[in-house]
Amino acid sequence: MTISGSTGPMLAGKRIVLGVTGSIAAYKAISLLRAFLREGATVHVVMTQSATKFVAPLTFEVLSGHPVSTEVFEAHQEMKHLSLPEQSDAIVIAPATANFLAKTALGLGDDLLSTMLLTAQCPLVVAPAMDGGMWTHPTVSQHVATLRARGTVVVDPEIGPLASGRIGQGRLAEEGAILEALQTALAPQRDWQGHRVLVSAGPTQEPIDPVRFISNRSSGKMGYAIAEAAQARGAQVVLVTGPTALLAPRGVEVVPIATAEEMYKALSARLAWSTTVIMAAAVSDYRPISPAQRKMKKQGKVGQSLDLECTTDILASLSAQRTTQLFVGFAAETHDLIANAQGKLIAKGLDLIVANDVTTSGGGFGSDQNAAVLIDRQGVMIDVPLIPKRALADVILNRAQQLLHARQSNDASSPVVRGH
Repeated sequence: MTISGSTGPMLAGKRIVLGVTGSIAAYKAISLLRAFLREGATVHVVMTQSATKFVAPLTFEVLSGHPVSTEVFEAHQEMKHLSLPEQSDAIVIAPATANFLAKTALGLGDDLLSTMLLTAQCPLVVAPAMDGGMWTHPTVSQHVATLRARGTVVVDPEIGPLASGRIGQGRLAEEGAILEALQTALAPQRDWQGHRVLVSAGPTQEPIDPVRFISNRSSGKMGYAIAEAAQARGAQVVLVTGPTALLAPRGVEVVPIATAEEMYKALSARLAWSTTVIMAAAVSDYRPISPAQRKMKKQGKVGQSLDLECTTDILASLSAQRTTQLFVGFAAETHDLIANAQGKLIAKGLDLIVANDVTTSGGGFGSDQNAAVLIDRQGVMIDVPLIPKRALADVILNRAQQLLHARQSNDASSPVVRGH
């Protein structure tokens, strides 16, 4: 079975306000508008005056089939800052500048778009875009945190070449990521309510000396996406994570660790609490037997050897201690993907394994996208093409939920033996 995306227009019948602010990325809002229309939405575009310097309102008007609004009080028209949000199912601001994030977080209303948000009751999705180091500036981070605390869905910008020629985090998120965020905001699922999900993410670091360690290329993005998705769908979530550069998912309890042994202890302590365990971490297989207490110095041209020992097999050890938990593991492979994943599924006693080829172009470590094959103990395989990791997280949760329901059905149908 292959999952190839939506079976129909995901926004059919939905009324969307697309807000465009004064960023060089404003031209990308044209493609986003087309995507909304393609998915069946009715779209009204609201632009700030700065945005009109980058893209003419007529472009959006022709494509959307509706007049573009730019002023709070337009001649012979109703009060748009009230009527547009009242008639809309969601508002999407893309791109959103740092200035607009600040105004929204502080509740300022000095133009149609910012005033409209003060009256809106519908879901709000914000996709920032900015240059330089603006995204990581403490003030911007604080404003983003404020918006998220209010329930705003913020789609983080991507890392890549910026308009200035610099490389950094500030590029408007890909169209697919914004669409997925909008779909989630419009129809939030609470189908994991009552479940307690234990997730591991990121790499581990095994010290060689006080300044060096053994680690791997894991960014933690897949595990964080799973934790975020499970929380959004109603689960209580604990995320045990190795060192990453990622922001903690809102509403998720985060337990930071560094070494494989620390991760094992943190997960073991919470195993009995959990109903589902999803091990997305890339745990180091080896660690130095005797880490140096002081920085090791180079010894001329003579090479140095490093004696290693195996770390605890966390997945196998936890699986052996399980009671009723559903166990999901990951297999990051470079060859023989299916065979290696099936072997790990059986050896570790898992219910489901997510196999991904880390050499896939556009996927793997550090990427915002991934392709995978989901395999269960009955040999059922689900082939998932390259999609955003947040979308893949929902696919994994969907399959895990199916396995949980199947287990419950089997338990309910098992005969009860009564004493005589």
